[in-house]
Amino acid sequence: MSTATTRVTLRPGERIFINGAVLQSDGRSSFDILNTVPFLREHEIMHAQQTVTPLRQLYYILQTMVMEPGGMERARSVYDDTMRFLQLAFSSPTVLIGLETIRGQVAAGAPVDALRTLQRLIPIEDTILGRQSQGPGELKVVGAAS
Repeated sequence: MSTATTRVTLRPGERIFINGAVLQSDGRSSFDILNTVPFLREHEIMHAQQTVTPLRQLYYILQTMVMEPGGMERARSVYDDTMRFLQLAFSSPTVLIGLETIRGQVAAGAPVDALRTLQRLIPIEDTILGRQSQGPGELKVVGAAS
């Protein structure tokens, strides 16, 4: 079985979280990840204080599953409860289909894919809630280098 190589490029000072480890670039750098391993770039990380909507709370839970593999079981319990409530909270067919996709991705052991799906649902949630979406940059870490 072959795995796809993933090319990652980091800006100076940018951090990446790979399977529980945190690496920081001291200059512009690129590297290849030769196997399948969960990772998040710094700009994809959400802080607890940013979890002001139900889907952002789900994002934080999934992010925790990726960043803290040792705490996966506890995060999984919170995830299961959250998913049950989210199915009842939303009536938007797009969001409900997205949540089912996320459920399948997590069940398949792909929480990073679930995060990517969720990133597309957050602007829809913002519209539903009457929030002004700030776009993809909204997920930047507070105080992260630009």
